[in-house]
Amino acid sequence: MSDWYTRLTEYFPEREMKSKGHFEILLQEKKGSYQLVEGPDHVLVYFEQSDYIFIDYILVCGGSRGKGIGSLILDHLKSTGKAIILEVEPATVKDPDSIKRIRFYEMNGFLKMNSIQYERIHMVTNEVNKMDIFCWSPVHKTEQWVYDRMKTIYEEVHAFKAGELYGRHPQPVSDVLWMRELVYSKLS
Repeated sequence: MSDWYTRLTEYFPEREMKSKGHFEILLQEKKGSYQLVEGPDHVLVYFEQSDYIFIDYILVCGGSRGKGIGSLILDHLKSTGKAIILEVEPATVKDPDSIKRIRFYEMNGFLKMNSIQYERIHMVTNEVNKMDIFCWSPVHKTEQWVYDRMKTIYEEVHAFKAGELYGRHPQPVSDVLWMRELVYSKLS
């Protein structure tokens, strides 16, 4: 089996990746809540709390895609009865896989949280990383509920010890996450 970190860096763009040291600190200091599961055909990294699971990274390796492995992983997480939150790159024609990923999550019952805006500057590359937030839950969860969990996720996962690891302070959560008001128009 190859190294899980190498597998992730070969697939995910640098602006979405944590350093290996960041992963190691999370896995050590948040043992039991921040977890890594690696199989011959997949890598799953997630943060589990009492009422939700945040999927930090899920990767089904190239030759194994389209065989239902991703859905099996999600079904296993769904069997906990907890809501599942994840970040997904917005769909773009430059990256056809982005459209496939969104379709995959939607087919697995995930809903896009349209009012949540999430945009952070990567601690190493300084690239802006915009992500859409998706959630699956066995019972209805409001976008405000998801937004409140995302604030915790940002602080407890993405920004955790970032100052020590990257030599600069992470952005405050208020600069990274916000709720926008959705305006609906009536059709005549």
